[in-house]
Amino acid sequence: MLTGMTVCVYREVFPSSRCLFMYRDVVKVVKSVHRVCMVAPSFRLASLLGHISGNLTKMMVDFMGYDGSDYRVRIDNDLTFCALIYAVSTASYLDMRRRGLDVSALRYEDLVARPNDMCRVVLEFCHLPVSLAEHPVKAFDVDSQKNSLIAKSAIGHFKQPQMTLQTVLKLNEVLKKFGLPLIGEPGIIQGTLSCC
Repeated sequence: MLTGMTVCVYREVFPSSRCLFMYRDVVKVVKSVHRVCMVAPSFRLASLLGHISGNLTKMMVDFMGYDGSDYRVRIDNDLTFCALIYAVSTASYLDMRRRGLDVSALRYEDLVARPNDMCRVVLEFCHLPVSLAEHPVKAFDVDSQKNSLIAKSAIGHFKQPQMTLQTVLKLNEVLKKFGLPLIGEPGIIQGTLSCC
């Protein structure tokens, strides 16, 4: 994950570079991170220990390279930790924009729905020839995590967690705390590139 300091260093070393933050629908992120927790011991342990105290979630966020002071959240269900992961990265992106850093966002659902159009938008944003759009589109046919701990073949068989009304309300509490779009609302965040 990029922090504001990292973006500043990149921009200093590579002044013409462009920075993008890719995000996706929070419910899909929560379900995906939940499956990752089933195979990644550090994630599973962090999720379990977060049930004890919000101070442990602060320590986890500190370990990720962010200031965890605002992320003291007691994990009261398996999906709260997953929503917290989404909140940390998305709130960090929005904070970078508030501080005037030149970073834009790319919504995964837009990329999947219109790969050719969105690849052209990204290439144009990066000041690269849009004629190259066919090449990145071919990458969609390959599991980007192939041969890793979180390959589709490794986590795809885990049952999707249930999103009860009570769970959604709790996750929305976490999202609201960080000024993020709530579940059930349009999830498009500020600075998102679009092909329309």
